[in-house]
Amino acid sequence: MRILVTGGAGYVGSHTAWALRGAGHEAVILDDLSTGHRRLAEATGAPLVVGRVEDGALVRRTIAEHGCEALMHFAARAIVPDSVRDPALYLAANVAGSVLLFEAAFHAGVRRVVFSSTAAVYGEPRALPIAEDSPLSPTNPYGHSKRMVEEALAVLEGAGLRWCALRYFNACGAAGDCAIGELHSPETHLIPRLLDAAAAGLDADVYGSDWPTPDGTCVRDYVHVDDLADAHVRALDALGGGSVGAVNLGTGAGSSVLEVLEAVREATGRPLRARMLARRPGDPAVLVASNERARRILGWRPARDLRTVVGSAWRWHQRQP
Repeated sequence: MRILVTGGAGYVGSHTAWALRGAGHEAVILDDLSTGHRRLAEATGAPLVVGRVEDGALVRRTIAEHGCEALMHFAARAIVPDSVRDPALYLAANVAGSVLLFEAAFHAGVRRVVFSSTAAVYGEPRALPIAEDSPLSPTNPYGHSKRMVEEALAVLEGAGLRWCALRYFNACGAAGDCAIGELHSPETHLIPRLLDAAAAGLDADVYGSDWPTPDGTCVRDYVHVDDLADAHVRALDALGGGSVGAVNLGTGAGSSVLEVLEAVREATGRPLRARMLARRPGDPAVLVASNERARRILGWRPARDLRTVVGSAWRWHQRQP
């Protein structure tokens, strides 16, 4: 099957385009390269079309020329503080842009959509681990925008669209062969920030040491990007039987900031020190996914642990200029 992969020059999108190829599918990448990287797209071996998802004529033409039968939609603005500063921009790019994309793809004959969603749709958890039927109360415009796109897909299901929204927790790591990995600017994710600090001989900032957790630092659910990519391929196959709806992608177990710090020390062989700072407003103490639905519906289980995640990210980090 040929799949149009929007945002395929980005982090999770490029890893998924690579995984699609390994599963016998063909990816066609559509990316405007505003935050994506041409070299990540080229490393997947998939053809790259440079353009915007809002360009309906381009989307229809690309689908027709390449014979795309399904859509995987990763393209989005995804920096939470930016969404707070400019919520209208995030609604325009993530919500309006997605609806225009879905309209063009639907009229071009595409009936399967796998959507890159986020755990940010849940907001502050009321129970742990977080299941898909937990209340959706996003606390920032980024999370709201992803929730709204999920709602649009549910509406389009009435017209015959089959869809799955994969709600990531903390995507991390790099491909096993280090051909692709995480390239964000600015970098906001914990593991690459810690690797940067270790490489530069700097202290690592830790926000809060008095959380109600075993070691006092925040706990998050870190899932390897290759495991996420595998879930996308499985979701595509599952859509052959009808819509799937929302599915969490997480390990089902969390790691504290201090545990991640120790994994970074082990991977790098460097004495990374923690600099304890005050809590950041709005940070929950623990965010951990229930992945029971992913196991039951997709047959998916994460195969890589925290040490594998950090080791792969460090090997990728060392290869960068």
